[in-house]
Amino acid sequence: MVLNKIIHERAELSGSSAMLQRSRTLPSRIHHGAVEERHDIRHYLQVEVQPKVTESEAINPQSSYSKCFDDDGRLKRTGTFWTSASHIITAVIGSGVLSLAWAIAQLGWVAGPSVLLLFALVNLYTSNLLAMCYRSGDPVTGQRNYTYMDAIKANLGGRKVMLCGLVQYFNLFGVAIGYTIASSVSMMAIKRSNCYHKSGGKDPCHMSSNGYMITFGIIEVIFSQIPDFNQVWWLSIVAAIMSFTYSSVGLGLGIGKVVGNGGFKGSLLGISIGTVTHAGTVTPTQKMWRSMQALGAIAFAYSYSLVLIEIQDTIRSPPAEHKTMKKATVFSIALTTVFYLFCGCFGYAAFGDLAPGNLLTGFGFYNPYWLLDIANVAIVVHLVGAFQVYCQPLFAFVEKWSAQRWPKSDFVTAEYDIPIPFYGVYQLNLFRLVWRTIFVMITTLISMLLPFFNDVVGILGAFGFWPLTVYFPVEMYIAQQKIGKWSSRWVGLKMLSISCLLVTIAAAVGSVAGVVLDLKTYKPFKTSY
Repeated sequence: MVLNKIIHERAELSGSSAMLQRSRTLPSRIHHGAVEERHDIRHYLQVEVQPKVTESEAINPQSSYSKCFDDDGRLKRTGTFWTSASHIITAVIGSGVLSLAWAIAQLGWVAGPSVLLLFALVNLYTSNLLAMCYRSGDPVTGQRNYTYMDAIKANLGGRKVMLCGLVQYFNLFGVAIGYTIASSVSMMAIKRSNCYHKSGGKDPCHMSSNGYMITFGIIEVIFSQIPDFNQVWWLSIVAAIMSFTYSSVGLGLGIGKVVGNGGFKGSLLGISIGTVTHAGTVTPTQKMWRSMQALGAIAFAYSYSLVLIEIQDTIRSPPAEHKTMKKATVFSIALTTVFYLFCGCFGYAAFGDLAPGNLLTGFGFYNPYWLLDIANVAIVVHLVGAFQVYCQPLFAFVEKWSAQRWPKSDFVTAEYDIPIPFYGVYQLNLFRLVWRTIFVMITTLISMLLPFFNDVVGILGAFGFWPLTVYFPVEMYIAQQKIGKWSSRWVGLKMLSISCLLVTIAAAVGSVAGVVLDLKTYKPFKTSY
C-alpha cells in the first residue's frame, strides 16, 4: 500500500530499524486534534513541522512534504466542489422531503411556501457563517478544526463544547432512528403496492414494520464498517442520485394527480377545522399543534449543519476550503429548495387537507405501482447512504475518545489486514466492529418501539435547528470576527438567533403534542400499516 510504503521509507531515512505499528500511527483524520497531529508527524513519520509564514505556504504543502500529505501532516484530502455538494444533498434531501406536502397542508398556500423559503435563507446564511469557522482565526491560514466540536472548542470553549456535543450527537442518534423508520415504511410500501395491485384493491394489505427495520439494520451494520467519512464519498453520490430520483417521481405523480383532479386543492390558511383525518377530527387546538409540528418538519428537511464541518474537512486545498464550501452550499441549498417547493406544493395541490405524512408511502398513489416501487427503492438506497453521512461523525467521536482512554489496548487501536476478493485489503478494527454493530442494533430497537415518522421528524427538526444551525454558528462567527457588542451587526445576529429560538420552541411543543396523541393508540412492537 502507498501509505505503508511511505511510512517504511521515512522510517529508514530516520535510521529506525523497527517496524511501525499502523494501529497507533495515523488515525482517521476526522478524529484528532492539532496536538495529536504534531505528535503523529514528528514521532512516526519523522517529518519536521515547518512554520506557516504566508497564505500560500499555509494552503500548499512544503517541498519537503510528500504529495500524499496535507500541510498539517494528515493524509491529503481529495474532496471537491462536486463531492461536497453530493454530501450536502445526501444530508439535506432525506426523508424530510416526503413530509413537506403534509407540512404545507397544515400551513396553507400563503404560509407554507413562505416558511420553506425562509428556512432555506436562514440555513444558507448560517451555513456560510459556520464554513468561515472551519479554521480558527484566519479562514485561510488558521488552525484547522476537524469536527463541529473542535470548532466550538477553538472559538467558544468552556461548557459550550459539552453542550454542543450533547445536542449534536443526540441529534445524530435521533436522525439514525428517523431514517430507520423511514426506510422500513418505504420497504413496506413496495410490498403493499404490489399486494394492492394483485388484489385489485380488495385487500387492505396490512403488515408489521419490524422485519423491515431489522433488514435495514443488517444493511447498516455492514456499511457502518466503512472506516471514516472520507471513504463514503461514492455512497453519497449514489444516495444523492437516488434522492433526486424519488423526489422527481413524487413531483411527477403529484402533477399527474393535479391534472387528473382538474385543478389545485388546498386553501390559503391550510387544513380546515373539522377535517376528518386518520387521527380523528381536527379541532382548533389540534390545528395549532399541527401548524407548530409543520415548522419542525420543515426544519428537519434542511438539517445538515451538524455535519457541515466534517464535510468541509474532506475538501482539498487550495483554493481555501471555505470558498469551495460556500459555492457547494449555495448550489446544494438552491437546488434542494426548488425540489422542496415543487414536491411540497404539488403534493398539497394533489391531496389538499388530506396530504399524507409521507408523500410516497402514505398510499395516496396506487398506480402506476411499478413507478412507486422504483421511487421507494430509491428512498431506501438513499437512506442507507444518508445514515452513514450522519453517523460517521458520531462513530469518529466515540472511537477517538476510546483511543485516548485505552491507548495501549489492541482491541481498541489495533487494525488487522483482511484480504477481500475484488476489493483488496480491509483493515479490521475489533472495537469499530463491535461498537458500531451495537449502535445500529440500539437504533433499530428504538425505531421498533417508536415508529412515528412525522412526530420523530418534527422533534428532530425542532431540537436540532436552533442550537446547531443558528446559535453556535452565530456565536462562533461573532467570536472569530470580534464583532463589537451592541453594534448593528451584533444586534442583527442576536435577533436572528432569538427569532429562530422561538420557532424551535413552537415546533418542539407541537411535535411533542403529536407524540402524546399517537401514544394513546400505540402498542409496542405491534405497529402495522
